[in-house]
Amino acid sequence: MQNKNKATNPAAAHLVTDQKTLDELVERLSKESVLAFDLEADSLHHYTEKVCLIQVSSPSETRLIDPLAPIDVRALAPIFANPAIKKIFHGADYDMRSLHRDFGIEVVNLFDTMIASQFLGESEFGLAALLKKRFGVELDKRYQKADWSKRPFSQEMLEYAMKDTSLLIELYRQLEAELVAKGRLAWVEEESELVAGVRSPSREGELMCLRFKGANKMKARELAVLEELLKFRDEKARIADVPPFRILSNDLLRELAEKQPRSNFELVGIHTMSSKLIERLGRGLLQAIANGLAAPQDKLPQVQANRRPVLDRLQDEKVKRLKIWREAKSAQLGLGVGLVANNTLLEALAEPGSSQNALLKRWQREAFGDELASLIS
Repeated sequence: MQNKNKATNPAAAHLVTDQKTLDELVERLSKESVLAFDLEADSLHHYTEKVCLIQVSSPSETRLIDPLAPIDVRALAPIFANPAIKKIFHGADYDMRSLHRDFGIEVVNLFDTMIASQFLGESEFGLAALLKKRFGVELDKRYQKADWSKRPFSQEMLEYAMKDTSLLIELYRQLEAELVAKGRLAWVEEESELVAGVRSPSREGELMCLRFKGANKMKARELAVLEELLKFRDEKARIADVPPFRILSNDLLRELAEKQPRSNFELVGIHTMSSKLIERLGRGLLQAIANGLAAPQDKLPQVQANRRPVLDRLQDEKVKRLKIWREAKSAQLGLGVGLVANNTLLEALAEPGSSQNALLKRWQREAFGDELASLIS
């Protein structure tokens, strides 16, 4: 059956689905000095997201590793940890979280081509845009949101996956040369190193409503109702093995938390509540709302207001000067203002007694630390 599949789907020959083939691949990859990686997951299709495919390219080959096959993906860990091998990713934040979450893998010597393109002043730094601009290659966007947990893969999906990494090494080499010419390679290496350490935060014991977008604008009783609605939605999503947003949208939950309907008749008044949805989930939604309304006053969720610090006149003047400087520096370097220095950093720099060395990254200190010190003093 496997041979028949490879005959009808030539790209399947690049798919690694057994431990022996993976171990042989790891042995070959261990001898390389640069490798390109990408991951495909199923976060849009299942309750618990997982890595469903790992793409890897060396200068001479591209392989697709199936982590859902009976193999131990942790065999790749020594490669990821080897500082002598540069690992190329594009937009690595999510990949770093996923590799660590699913396999306990940590990445050393990362180079993020998205960060590199940003520091070269590219206006479009998505992988599809970069591959089209630099190589004339177009990625089929149909598969960006595909369910990569389904088996078998179609030939088109495998070909799409291979394109994701097959040109990453050449893209890296182009970007690296341009960064060297601009004197910014160390900037990107530092930013990439920071991304390599990103991990998913623990949510254990945390109220779901407190990380709901717009929660800081809702009243305490509304938040209590929202928390019960979120718990109801989460349980339904877990049972159905789908992402929570496929059960009920955030906009609908917010409206229910604010209007707090007490009956099916009042549910009908919610314009996005269809009769089928009311029939399927109405009773559970009403019970969740009732539970939120019954929560004791002293147990209501409290949102820690994320207010910006109140600045005194001197600090305010410093921040204004820093923002004027940032605009000029951004234009001079051809970089977005957020890359040069975000507002949080500027406000922290303006605080009395702040340590510039502690607040700035290495590349910022080297590129314009003296200018900032002069402005602040």
